[in-house]
Amino acid sequence: MANSKRDLFLKRRLRVRNKLRKVNAGRVRLSVHRSSKNISVQLIDDVAGKTLASASTLENGLGVVGKNNIEAATKVGAAIAERAKKAGVEEAYFDRGGFLFHGKVKAVADAAREGGLKI
Repeated sequence: MANSKRDLFLKRRLRVRNKLRKVNAGRVRLSVHRSSKNISVQLIDDVAGKTLASASTLENGLGVVGKNNIEAATKVGAAIAERAKKAGVEEAYFDRGGFLFHGKVKAVADAAREGGLKI
């Protein structure tokens, strides 16, 4: 029997995350989640098991509440880069989850790079 779309997504997410664990070298993880209505990003320290910073389109301060387009993703990426600097994080590795590195996910990464976060 064929795997469901959700099962394939979960397999792909674990495959990406396991590859990143092999090369993380103690860096924090910039994890992206994209839904049909919102996009959210977290800086996670896997060693301590804590979230250091986060940004989402659900926040009123970014001015893109409930939007899920490339413009909103760019604002979220810039916000996470700024919050990473405040948290003392200069470099992280990008965890795209099971999502393709294209469109909104790529816009988040590019905006974070422009904001000074080394990915």
